[in-house]
Amino acid sequence: MKLDTSELARRIADILADKLAEDVVVLDLQEAATFADYFVIASGTSERQLQALSDAVQETLRDEGVRHVRVEGAAESGWMLLDVSGVVVHLFSPERRAYYRLEQLWSGAKVVVRMA
Repeated sequence: MKLDTSELARRIADILADKLAEDVVVLDLQEAATFADYFVIASGTSERQLQALSDAVQETLRDEGVRHVRVEGAAESGWMLLDVSGVVVHLFSPERRAYYRLEQLWSGAKVVVRMA
């Protein structure tokens, strides 16, 4: 299945919500950045959940035909990054998310999805 980056970002947000990620946000960066079209930002309450969120995104997208997912970071660090064809997924512990404040740093980006 071939998705455009908007559909891909929304699909990733749905996968994360299905796995009970907290405060899932999709930011449209198309007017603000050249390195990605969208950020998907979500929180997990434990290292185990962060890993499960990452695994769910990778496995579901692979099953749906999306082959190019790069992963950086580790659950133990409180921040994992998945690079998926123009969509950058940030999975944070609540503490790391509060520290890095990506939503504030990218406040010029349009919020297209917010699932609290």
